[in-house]
Amino acid sequence: MSEYPITPDSKDAAVGSAQFNAAGLQQITEDIKSKQSLLLAVVGGLAASIVAAILWGLITYATNFQIGFMAIGVGFLVGYAVRFFGKGITPPFGIVGALFSLLGCVLGNLFMVTLLISHHENISFPTVLFAYLSAPLILVEILKETFSFMDLIFYGIAVYEGYKFSFYQLTPEEIASVQRAQTPPPPPIEAIKRDE
Repeated sequence: MSEYPITPDSKDAAVGSAQFNAAGLQQITEDIKSKQSLLLAVVGGLAASIVAAILWGLITYATNFQIGFMAIGVGFLVGYAVRFFGKGITPPFGIVGALFSLLGCVLGNLFMVTLLISHHENISFPTVLFAYLSAPLILVEILKETFSFMDLIFYGIAVYEGYKFSFYQLTPEEIASVQRAQTPPPPPIEAIKRDE
């Protein structure tokens, strides 16, 4: 099933050469705005960023290899969660998706380092995690030590995806409800002459 975005950049929701009823489009936009929830978007984005970070840490730990492409998955998962729970079409929803995508990436790296140190030092994961969270300066140093230029690129992609996927998508039914009926083209001149 195909869906069409209705974002701050594409409010017209123009698809191909289709013409849209401006009043109908305005009505459907207002209906969507009345149902959107920034609070649910924040809750969904936060939950998705934590789930994505845990998955990132576990996959990195299991494979013993840090996969930067995991950041792309974080952006998609967070953006989709913000869209699903928030059902929003205004810019704050994209910002929520972008910020929680970045948070998910940073937490993913933190969980990965915590798992590795926990295993290497034979200390429980919660103990190591609590030690990091209670000493923010150590946490910042660890994040700086594990950060690379490639992380910046993947984080950027995740932030972009988190923003892009956070907006509600119009369904084909909603598009059809505001699409103007196409007027049939005039008959060819030859047909008019034949009728006379």
